[in-house]
Amino acid sequence: MPHDNRDSLDTRLIHADRSLNPTNAVAPPIFQTATFRAPSVGEFVRRSGEPRHPEYYSRFGNPSLAQVEQVLAAAESAEAALVTASGMAAVSAAVLSVVKQGSHVVAQANHYGGTSNLLQKLLPRFGVEVTQVDQRHVSAFEQALRPNTVLILMESPSNPVMALTDLAAVAALARSRRIVTLVDNTFATPVNQRPLELGCDLVFHSATKYFGGHSDLIAGALMGSAALVTEVWNTHVILGTALGPFDAWLMLRGLRTLGLRVRQHNHNAAALAAFLESHQSVKKVHYPGLNSHPQHELARRQMSGFGGMLSFEVSGGFDAAGRVLKRLRLASHAASLGGVETLVVHAAANFAHYMTPQEAERIGIGPGLIRVSVGVEESNDLIKDFDQALAGA
Repeated sequence: MPHDNRDSLDTRLIHADRSLNPTNAVAPPIFQTATFRAPSVGEFVRRSGEPRHPEYYSRFGNPSLAQVEQVLAAAESAEAALVTASGMAAVSAAVLSVVKQGSHVVAQANHYGGTSNLLQKLLPRFGVEVTQVDQRHVSAFEQALRPNTVLILMESPSNPVMALTDLAAVAALARSRRIVTLVDNTFATPVNQRPLELGCDLVFHSATKYFGGHSDLIAGALMGSAALVTEVWNTHVILGTALGPFDAWLMLRGLRTLGLRVRQHNHNAAALAAFLESHQSVKKVHYPGLNSHPQHELARRQMSGFGGMLSFEVSGGFDAAGRVLKRLRLASHAASLGGVETLVVHAAANFAHYMTPQEAERIGIGPGLIRVSVGVEESNDLIKDFDQALAGA
């Protein structure tokens, strides 16, 4: 392993890549280069034939990428990691590395919209069948399996209603049939949940979110066994989804403070969720840390913190949600999540690009649902902001 698991996660995030820094600079340099000189013809040939060599050509590897990958592996207790140009690049390369024509995939009914498009629009074009199931029931995954099932794709907590998947149970089911499990861990982060330790095979993140942490990065990350990550790397190189060195450096910088930030996200989200649940203008709050969440006990078993994401449904429906969004002062109406600032999205309006209102309702996206990426502002300030906004609902 490239890291020492005896150290805490916070310590590994800061020091796991130290051996790869070839300088005495405390902040590692950025290797902003497309290609590298080789000292001899023989060495050039050796590098060109070695997967992921960090000093051959930056689509294949780069020292800046190698450093952040070592930290990512340490974060998820993985043998290896891969960084990509976006979260969608990570999941697409992973899925396309496992499936082939005639394969069958089992996935959740509730996934991030881009992942849903991959499952529903792209894979069928290549002769891959997909069955989507209710993630809350392990039996639904089991019943959907076929002899040609090669992959189970999960996301927990899910976007935007914070439903959970029993990762350990589904992983055990998949292992018994030699099916690969792939988990989107973006919402939880490795600070709150580590799917590989629960038996899953591969985990991916939109590193744009909490790993970057400052809403200034587009990137993806994948972690797992060295063998599986190398398989995905081979597909990733063909697809051309390489991450640039500067973006890798931004991710590395963000990872240094991941533990600090996520703990504050957790604290603020819990406080805001409790306030919203008690508000007369709120019909329902979706947050795994609430006792009222129908899967709270599962959250307590597989998560060490409940995350910075929540959603709540405003009484009065679509128009009322719009009025709340308009009145918010600190929270910004913007896509994405995981930054230091609080962001809100009218889920029903946003998910209209991916599904009909009836499909949205089936997975819990009501017309008044607002998704909140809770930032690291002072929690009392956030509560006051939502309180005054809800007064106009």
